[in-house]
Amino acid sequence: MSMSFEAYMRDMVTPMREDLTRLGITELKTPEEVVENFANTEGTALVVVNSVCGCAAGQCRPGVAKALQSEVLPDRLFTVFAGQDKEATAKAREYFAPYPPSSPSIALMKDGELVHMIERHQIENRSAEDIARDLASAFEHYCK
Repeated sequence: MSMSFEAYMRDMVTPMREDLTRLGITELKTPEEVVENFANTEGTALVVVNSVCGCAAGQCRPGVAKALQSEVLPDRLFTVFAGQDKEATAKAREYFAPYPPSSPSIALMKDGELVHMIERHQIENRSAEDIARDLASAFEHYCK
């Protein structure tokens, strides 16, 4: 019996999801979960738009992992998975205006407002260390 494409994709992306969830990052899989966690919230939140692309694996997720070793951290950590949890990702992106949809990408929000954004084009040609430094600097500036 053959596996369905959906089951295959789910099995394929599980390790990609776990790269972030094992760091204590909460997955938001529905638009309702996004609204519940983003709207009218106080404090800071890191939001990683995860994806299956090579730069997510090589630079984005490792960069986030390194940044989370910083002394100053956001209050809350979230992720949505582009191409997998489509409705949740679309809802999260509404909070990232005026930035166009980009995956992977990394947003830092403070009191429900976007304060720092790293888009795909700022991920794919940089090292994980560069991304981690960028995030750590943003944490230092916005999360104290």
